[in-house]
Amino acid sequence: MGKKRVLIVDDDSRNIFAMVNTLKAKSYDCISCLSAEEALKILRQDASIDAVLLDMMMPEMDGYEAIPLIKAIPSQESTLIVAVTAQAMAGDKEKCLQAGADAYISKPVDVDKLLQILRGN
Repeated sequence: MGKKRVLIVDDDSRNIFAMVNTLKAKSYDCISCLSAEEALKILRQDASIDAVLLDMMMPEMDGYEAIPLIKAIPSQESTLIVAVTAQAMAGDKEKCLQAGADAYISKPVDVDKLLQILRGN
């Protein structure tokens, strides 16, 4: 099995930079973009993505709107979607999971927890 490919979607390039560096060090193949719209374009064209790390709070289209659209792409219906939120408030996790996310992690991202999610444990 090859490297797992992860799409990182965040409107803050510093967050992307940090996550890409962390995941590359753990031999994940990373691609990234700054908006949900861009993520949808990438996911429609690239069926080899294993997981999406999706920032839930973005301008234009947020993660809550994007998740059902990602799941509606035939090649992506079983892709792991990890909701990433800045404010871990009560009810956030439930809201993300209700929107269709497979897992949830809050910022600042706990790397060990993220790696566990990506490994599927």
